[in-house]
Amino acid sequence: MTQVTIPLHRTPPVVRFLIAAPLLLAVLALSSVAQARGAPDSFADLVDKLLPTVVNISTTQTVEQGRGTEEFEEFFREFFERRGGGGGGEPAPRRRQNSLGSGFIIDRTGYIVTNHHVIAGADEISVRLADDTTLEATIVGSDEKTDLALLKVESPTPLPAARWGQSEDTRIGDWVIAIGNPLGLGGTVTAGIVSALQRDINAGPYDDFIQTDAAINKGNSGGPMFNIKGQVIGINSAIFSPSGGSIGIGFAIPSALAENIVLQLRDHGAVRRGWLGVRIQHVTDELAEGLRLDSARGALVASVSPGGPAEAAGVKQGDVILEFNGRPVPKYRNLSRMVAETPVGRDVAVVVWRKGKEVKLKVELGELKDEAAVAALPEETPGGTESGDVEALGLKLATITPELRQRFELDEKTNGVVITDVLPGGNAAEKNLKPGDVIVEIDLEEVRSPDDVAKLVEKAKDEDYRVVTLLVFRQGKSDFEWVAVRLDNS
Repeated sequence: MTQVTIPLHRTPPVVRFLIAAPLLLAVLALSSVAQARGAPDSFADLVDKLLPTVVNISTTQTVEQGRGTEEFEEFFREFFERRGGGGGGEPAPRRRQNSLGSGFIIDRTGYIVTNHHVIAGADEISVRLADDTTLEATIVGSDEKTDLALLKVESPTPLPAARWGQSEDTRIGDWVIAIGNPLGLGGTVTAGIVSALQRDINAGPYDDFIQTDAAINKGNSGGPMFNIKGQVIGINSAIFSPSGGSIGIGFAIPSALAENIVLQLRDHGAVRRGWLGVRIQHVTDELAEGLRLDSARGALVASVSPGGPAEAAGVKQGDVILEFNGRPVPKYRNLSRMVAETPVGRDVAVVVWRKGKEVKLKVELGELKDEAAVAALPEETPGGTESGDVEALGLKLATITPELRQRFELDEKTNGVVITDVLPGGNAAEKNLKPGDVIVEIDLEEVRSPDDVAKLVEKAKDEDYRVVTLLVFRQGKSDFEWVAVRLDNS
């Protein structure tokens, strides 16, 4: 059975009843063991205060009706198409469709937070309050990358509002409460614990989800996750399930990310993100060894955008960004979030690993306009011998000539040493290197001929290194990538 991660805002035509152990029994069992942070005997007093801040959201939109496709299957297709998946087939008849989700009030004047996927494509949006009052809502702003949206309703009286909490202070094992509109059952309260933090579920470029075992289902999307102080520390957004129902694995957007995004949507109607001007990649154990780094950490700079903030600050291709704005960068995805959360125009301290030592730089962040940009390489310079084999890498190489440029469809700005053949079973073949790929640097040293490559490989072997790092311009992809290749006979 295939397992999928799905958003939570649709209501299937049939309500499925789930049987679960009563929460009270779990609380009583734990209370005799855990003394550090015990759960209350009941959440009732807290829930009484929180319920009025949570709303049900109903949207109406025009969609294509698939022939012979059930509503549940249609929901999956719509979600993945919004995330960039393919469609296909002949145009289908169009019809009106209703969707349900959740949200919560963050301001007494009527501002409401929900998920982007709850209201995406909606023609009409209605909000039902806890007292069953229904109000029409307008979209103040929406951000697909973080799956957040801000709505506004006009109410004749002030509305009860929830308070933001500090998700950074949340610990695995802390109690949480989810309130929402699962399966169309508005005002539903569930409780559980934080199961994990900083989950990356490949939903977007800034994934940093809180995982919980509190029961959440379709329709909970956009609803709040409260801590036991009654503060919002997350926005329920997705579940991991083979069937579409809750199996105790749910994901919430942390308030540390959401609060800043919502504030920008309120003030500007859109999100302004910091821009560093680099394309980065993951540092594997092999790359760390090849870069002479003590462990696999940080973000490896694959390319630097010409004229961008990083170039102006002196960041170079092949640098590993270890710290950003005073915080360590454990993995490359962490850097994307750190940059996006930093105000445009701020001067930020950056620490990079370059040729075996740390280098401190200062970068003035720009505003993100384009997700990726590739740096132009230097003009071509004369090389050495025109062809040669490097057995330690399992490659046949050649200096780039006009004939080879035409053969492999290489841009005039592409310089380095072109791979003409890859030996089967060799280390380079294992890294999926192919004829037409161009080696630009080895161990941060520029190469222009097979002789350059051979000398740098021998140097690495003489210094007892088992791995070399290649900066490769991938044929047909017009992009750079760092590849760690283990040396034969090392």
